Amino acid sequence: MKNWNDFKIEPSESIRIALQKMDKLKSKLLIVCNDNKFHSVLSIGDIQRAILSNVALNKPVGSILRDNIIIASETDSEKEIKDLMIQHRIEAMPIVDSKSNIVDVIFWDQIFKGKEQIQNQILNIPVIIMAGGEGTRLKPITNIIPKPLIPIGDKPIVEWIIDSFYRVGVENFYLTVNYKQEMIRNYFNGIDCNYKINYFVEDKPLGTAGSLQLLKGNIKTTFFVTNCDILIKDDYSEMLKYHKTNGNELTAVSAVKHFEIPYGTMEFGDNGILTKLKEKPAFNIFINAGMYILEPHLLDEIPENEFFHITTLIEKIMMRKGKVGVFPVSEGSWMDIGQWDEYNKTSKKMGFEGINF
Repeated sequence: MKNWNDFKIEPSESIRIALQKMDKLKSKLLIVCNDNKFHSVLSIGDIQRAILSNVALNKPVGSILRDNIIIASETDSEKEIKDLMIQHRIEAMPIVDSKSNIVDVIFWDQIFKGKEQIQNQILNIPVIIMAGGEGTRLKPITNIIPKPLIPIGDKPIVEWIIDSFYRVGVENFYLTVNYKQEMIRNYFNGIDCNYKINYFVEDKPLGTAGSLQLLKGNIKTTFFVTNCDILIKDDYSEMLKYHKTNGNELTAVSAVKHFEIPYGTMEFGDNGILTKLKEKPAFNIFINAGMYILEPHLLDEIPENEFFHITTLIEKIMMRKGKVGVFPVSEGSWMDIGQWDEYNKTSKKMGFEGINF
C-alpha cells in the first residue's frame, strides 16, 4: 500500500532532488506541499519542459509549477475521481479540502487493478531495433546467444523493448540483424505475438546507423530507432509530440546522469595559486540514451553499404543547419544492459536476479 506522504516535496527543493525522488518511488508525479498544506503537483512532464527551456536542475521546483492543475475535492465521488484520472491520464489524484489540507491521494493502481501504469496511445508508427551487433562487452554469454536474446527475468531484452512499444499501439517492428540472426528469428517464430517483425540483414557490421539504409523504400513515415541493449520507461507519445511540435528532423532521447565527486576539489592559476576550493562538488550531464525519432527522408542521407554511426548522421544534419532536438528522461527511466554491471542493475531494478561470473 502506497503512503502518499512519501510523495510529498517542498517547493524549495531542487529539480534534481525531485528527479531522484521520482526515480526512487518509480513515480512520474510528486505532491508539492508548503508547510504540510497542499500547494501543487509536479509531473515528469513539468521537469522535461523545464529542461528543454534550459532551466538548471538546481532551481527550486516551485519555479516550474503549472498554474492549471487538476485535483479532486472531498465531495467528489469515486466515479468522478476515476473519470478525471482516465480523462487526463493522472497517476495520482490529490483530494484536497477547502483549507488546503490533503484528505487523501488516490493512486492509479489502487482503482485500476492489474494495470502496471497509465498507457498513452501513439500512432502506429514503425520502430526499428538495431539488433545486429556481436555484444562483445557481454561475453562469454554472447559467444552462445546474441545480445538481443539475453534474458531479463522470463524474457529477452528485445522482447521487453517490443512489449513497451506494443502496449502503446505499435504493431510494426523492424529488426536489423547479423550476428546469430537465426536464433533471433527462431525465438520469435516460436512465440505467439500480435505484432509483425520484419528482418533486414547487414552482411557486415555497419555501425549504429549504417543498416538503416536497408529500409529505404520501406519506411515512409516518422519512425523510432532504438538500440537493442536499452530500455526506456517513459511516455513515448510525449517524445513523439515534442518531435512533431518542434519540427525536428531527428530527436535524440537523453538521460540525466548525476555525479558526485567524493573529494574536495581545487582550482588554481599561475604559479599554483589557489583560486577556488569546493567541497565534494556534484554535477549533472545529459547522455545519449540510445533511442531516436527520425523523419524518413534521412534514410537518403545514409550511405549505402558503409559503416556509419548515428552520431555522424546527427553531425551531418547540424552542419547543413537541420533541426536536431533532445528529449530528456530521468536517470531511473533509462535502463542499460550493454555491460555486465549495468545489466545486473537493470535486472534488480526490474525485480529479477542478475548474473554473476
